[in-house]
Amino acid sequence: MAHPERVVLIDGSNLVYRAFFALPGNLMTSSGLKTNAILGFATMFRKLFAAKTPALGAVVFDAPGKTFRDEKFPQYKATRERMPDDLRAQLPHVHRVCEAHGFRTLRVPGVEADDVIGTLTRLAVEAGHEVHIISTDKDFAQLVRDEVRL
Repeated sequence: MAHPERVVLIDGSNLVYRAFFALPGNLMTSSGLKTNAILGFATMFRKLFAAKTPALGAVVFDAPGKTFRDEKFPQYKATRERMPDDLRAQLPHVHRVCEAHGFRTLRVPGVEADDVIGTLTRLAVEAGHEVHIISTDKDFAQLVRDEVRL
């Protein structure tokens, strides 16, 4: 039997927030665009995929706007602060970093990145693939099994 192909699913929303808050906010271009999230994210990518970019993979981000959970439960994440404008301005550049490393970026309107990753994980396992999820979100631990690593 052939070795299962590895699928890498990256929680882009999780990693970009970590990158944004990990580096000082005074990093910027000459035009004033903050670059702390871009630099931090690119550094993480280089470390993660220094040897080889997987053939199958995607970086999943939260789509702007409300999700199906917001519609059903108005208090869902009601106290969460909105994304900082300095981070929002860096997102198109972070997407280009992903694409430059050979990854597609996904955003599904009305669905959080976590739910998209969960669905893609199930579909990949059903298709016979091994899945590696890259995130610091402990909620993904519920998906771990022989074919799924975190």
